[in-house]
Amino acid sequence: MTDLNEVDEFQSIISIENKCNRLNRNENIYGTFAEIGAGQETVRHFFRAHNPKGTIAKTLSAYDKDFSDAIYGLEPQNRYVTEARLKSMLDYETGLIEQRISRIKHPNKLFFSYGNTVATIDWAKKYKGHGWMGVKFQKEPKQAYSEIILHVQFHENNASHQQLSLGIMGANLIYAAFYQSEDPKKLISHLYDHLTTDKIEIDSINFSGPVFEGVDNRLMSLQLVKEGITEAVMFSPEGNNVLAANILYKKNILTLRGSFRPVTNLHMNIYEKSLELFLKEKDVKKKNTIVIFEMTLSNLKTEGEIEERDFLDRADLLCSLGHTVMISNFQEYYKVVEYFALHTKEELGLAMGVDSLIDIFNEKYYRHLSGGILEAFGKLFFKSLKVYLFPFKDPETGKIITSKNLKVHPRVKELYKFFLDNDKVIDIQNYDPDLLDTPPKKAYDLIMDGDSHWESLVPAKPAKMIRENNMFRKNKNR
Repeated sequence: MTDLNEVDEFQSIISIENKCNRLNRNENIYGTFAEIGAGQETVRHFFRAHNPKGTIAKTLSAYDKDFSDAIYGLEPQNRYVTEARLKSMLDYETGLIEQRISRIKHPNKLFFSYGNTVATIDWAKKYKGHGWMGVKFQKEPKQAYSEIILHVQFHENNASHQQLSLGIMGANLIYAAFYQSEDPKKLISHLYDHLTTDKIEIDSINFSGPVFEGVDNRLMSLQLVKEGITEAVMFSPEGNNVLAANILYKKNILTLRGSFRPVTNLHMNIYEKSLELFLKEKDVKKKNTIVIFEMTLSNLKTEGEIEERDFLDRADLLCSLGHTVMISNFQEYYKVVEYFALHTKEELGLAMGVDSLIDIFNEKYYRHLSGGILEAFGKLFFKSLKVYLFPFKDPETGKIITSKNLKVHPRVKELYKFFLDNDKVIDIQNYDPDLLDTPPKKAYDLIMDGDSHWESLVPAKPAKMIRENNMFRKNKNR
């Protein structure tokens, strides 16, 4: 009936032509192509391959907005390069093919709809462009549909080149849905067959439906960062992957970086007190402010590898407290600021401890920059960014270290003084002094030792989750 269960005979990267040939030769794979905004670059590959009538039921490009609205429905915000529009396209087209192709006449057909809605680079080359693409498909006759939905950023400086890259990725996506979907992680890598990340970047991907039952999309987001496909991904308090451009647009952003293994009362005290200070800034309003809890890949690594269950435990705990989580590949703080600046022109704040601030002033992290630490700090403290500093208690002397008495290397002493004098570093006040004696790692060590005193160091809801789900300790025994 179908060759979907056959072992792929190709060991090397399959050419786009051969991928389309194989799909076209499969007598049961049949579907529609709806491409808006960048021509019909994906379906072009199928037309050029052998036997296109074997796969293509219909192709269209509702480029005009009125035509698009007439087919897929009105867009309330008059925005067309959106996930909602893509899903409307896929739902409509799969519904239509089910209506028009008889299941009685074609009982073994595997229907699919591929769609994309994109905006390529503008004529002035100030806006590189982005878009949504996806495929809704069946791998068994009459099966409920599965979906792969992704968002891409274009990096090429020519609209024609962007269109070509989009077409290649679209063909890769359809082929992967039918022939490489057993392992979603490998599927992601196959989306880059004959492509590179400097041409097109996937910064969000979601899998759903029976083919991907049990797939945790947060792990798929993590895979994007691990593979260097994108530098940062985000997910909501509900645990869903979200697009940074949508979440951060025109927002004031306060960021707290950590390993959060687990999230502790100290983390929450830093968050609460720094947010109080951030909201006192002149142009910062609560309704337009978001707090991001960030983990870097280095934060996630234990013994050189990222343990997925450990990562999900940490994410679940943060989400349980209602927080948005970001996973990034940003080692230096200035890169975090640059990333946020791509999405908002509003106020930015960083909440951190004394040890992190001292680390920021370590010149070794900026040797790769032609302008060294001065270039990094020009990027870090652009506009009115503020650092909200949680104090440190010297365990030997009991001395409280704040921005006023911390020691930095003599070579950067004057640079530090400049930022301090210009109110770029603000000490967190009214903190809980008892927390100075409980560094975050202490809670984790107690958990691993089976010492129940860890519960007094962790907020109530996460503590309950850790206890009931045996978090962290079970990772030790895996």
